[in-house]
Amino acid sequence: MASNLAIEQFGLGDARIREFARFPWSLYRDDCCWTPPLMADLLGSRLLGAKGLLTAEHPYHACADVTHFIARREGRAVGTVSAAINHRFNEYHDVQMGFFGFFEVVEEYDVAVALLDAARSWIAEQGMRVMRGPGRYSNATHEVQGVLVEGFEFPPTVELTHNPPYYDEFLTRWGLAKSMDYLAYTLPVRQIIDPKLVELGAHAAEHSHITTRAVDLDRLEEELALLLDIYNDAWSDNWGFLPVTAEEGASLADSLRPIVDPLLIRFAYVDGEPVAVLGALPDPNWALRPRWKWYGDSDAVRVARLLRVRRHIPRVRLMFFGIRKPYRHLGVDALLFTQMLAYAQTRHYLECEPSMLLETNELVIRASAHMGGHEYKRWRIYDREI
Repeated sequence: MASNLAIEQFGLGDARIREFARFPWSLYRDDCCWTPPLMADLLGSRLLGAKGLLTAEHPYHACADVTHFIARREGRAVGTVSAAINHRFNEYHDVQMGFFGFFEVVEEYDVAVALLDAARSWIAEQGMRVMRGPGRYSNATHEVQGVLVEGFEFPPTVELTHNPPYYDEFLTRWGLAKSMDYLAYTLPVRQIIDPKLVELGAHAAEHSHITTRAVDLDRLEEELALLLDIYNDAWSDNWGFLPVTAEEGASLADSLRPIVDPLLIRFAYVDGEPVAVLGALPDPNWALRPRWKWYGDSDAVRVARLLRVRRHIPRVRLMFFGIRKPYRHLGVDALLFTQMLAYAQTRHYLECEPSMLLETNELVIRASAHMGGHEYKRWRIYDREI
C-alpha cells in the first residue's frame, strides 16, 4: 500500500495549512473525548484578535524554523506531522535538537513511518543530532505536547492533548524511546481539606511572614510580567524548560482571558518579596468539546457556548505553580493550595486537575496526593538520535 502513498511538504502561508489544521476533525469523528483548540488559535482570527500558531505572525516563529507534511493516499489526507528547529531552545540547553509535532495519523503504520521519516530527514538536513516529540511545534515545558499513554477514557482539559492508543506503539516501533512522562492528577474539590495542610499553611503565614493575594485583572500587563518573572525563575532547572517570553505569555493570556477566575490565581510574598505563584483556570474544554450537530462546530458556535456557561464550569485545571528556590521549604505550597481549594469550595467547582506534572517533580506530586488526588492521565515525550 505504500506505493500509492504521497508525502507533501509545505511552509507557513501555504493554502494547505488550513487542511493541515482541519485533518484531526475527520480522524477523531467518533472519539467522544477529543477536544480540539479553536481554529483561531491555530489559523488566527482578526475578529478574535488571535495570532494563530500556524501563521508567521505568531511569536513562536521569531526564533524557529518550521515545515509541515501531509500524507495522502489516493488524494485523501491520512496523516500530518510538522518538523521544527527551536533555536532559542537549542541555545538555552546547548543542544542540536529538532522537534516533530502535530503528529496525527490513521491506524496504518506505513503512514506513520512515511511521516516520521520525512520529519527526520528535514531535521537531519538542518544539522540536528536528536529528534524529540511530539508536541505542537516543540517540547518546551509551557507548550502543548506529549502523546497520551494512559487515561484515554477521560477528556483532556485545556491545553492538553488526546490521541488514539496506537500512537505509542507506532512511535516506539519506529525507533523512538521514552524521554520523559508528564502526569495529571484529579482531586475532588468538595472534600475535607487535610487539617495538617491547613495547619502547615497557617504556621507558614505566621512564622515565615507570608502574605498572599489574588491576581488583579485591572493591572493585567504588570501582573503578567510578575507571573512570568516568578515562573521563569522557579522552573529554570526543570527538564525541558525554556523561559516564556513576554510575547508568548501575552498570547496565552489573550486566549484564556474569557474564562479567568481571578481568585484562582494567587501570588505569595515573604516580607513583601514576591516568591510564588499558583494559577488554576476553569476548563474551557468543558464547553468547547465538539457536539457534531447539524449547526456545526465553528469557532463562533463553540465560543458562544463557552461564554454562556463560563461561570458554571465545574472543573478547573491547576495549570502553573512555581516557588522561587530559596523559599521552597517554608510551607508556601500548603498555604496557596489550601487557599485555592477553600475558595473553590465556596463556588460551583467540583474537580481540580493538577497537570502537567513532570514525573520527577516529587514536591508537587506529593502535594497533589496529600490533597486527596490520584494519578489518572499520563503523557510521554520521545527522543531518537539522528
